[in-house]
Amino acid sequence: MSVQFFGWEVTYDDDSPRVELGASQEPTDRGIYTMYHGTSVANARLIIANGFQQSSGGMLGKGVYVSRDRKKAERYPLNNNPSDRVALELRVCVGRVKRIDKDNHPMQYTWSTQGYDTAWVPPNCGMKAVPSGLEEDCVYDPKRVKVVGIAKAPDNILSELQQLVANSLRNPAGINWSTASQGSATVDVCSLCKRKTLQGSLHVKQSCWGCGQNICTLMTKHVCPVSI
Repeated sequence: MSVQFFGWEVTYDDDSPRVELGASQEPTDRGIYTMYHGTSVANARLIIANGFQQSSGGMLGKGVYVSRDRKKAERYPLNNNPSDRVALELRVCVGRVKRIDKDNHPMQYTWSTQGYDTAWVPPNCGMKAVPSGLEEDCVYDPKRVKVVGIAKAPDNILSELQQLVANSLRNPAGINWSTASQGSATVDVCSLCKRKTLQGSLHVKQSCWGCGQNICTLMTKHVCPVSI
């Protein structure tokens, strides 16, 4: 038995596709936050010199893992001696943010393919992967993350790292921060669903079987004028 399909309307039981940062978390500088990243001394040198690299995976999938909670960053890497821990101060253009606030969230690993730039785990949300209860963020595009200072480092290496940061800021590269808050440097907007699309990750588009109208699979509603 074949079924003809002419339209749809989506109802989300948790309103998840529309959840953005709440009013109390809104950035004051058009989507640019001060955040922190904890790493080893050796990796700190590499990150300052060459920028961040996208991780191959993690609790939120691929991206750069950062936090607005400095205390959290200062704990990393967890298994390293305190003499081999550096907390980098960052400027992060979060772009469009998806709230992930429970284990097995339907978009926990797929947010970056659905027009979001950053996944945000709020503090004390109860996720097992964050036993500390401290805020976690994952930024998909490393170009949205820029090292601007050293929040904490061993005394014997602090001056060296600060000089490396100063040198890197004199020779900026990557995202155009004057337009970063609109995401124009890394994303486009789908003409059909009006959601942002990452470069190299276009939305699936096809013609409606009834009226022939072009549709995007991420549209929340399509009303076909053809009668069945």
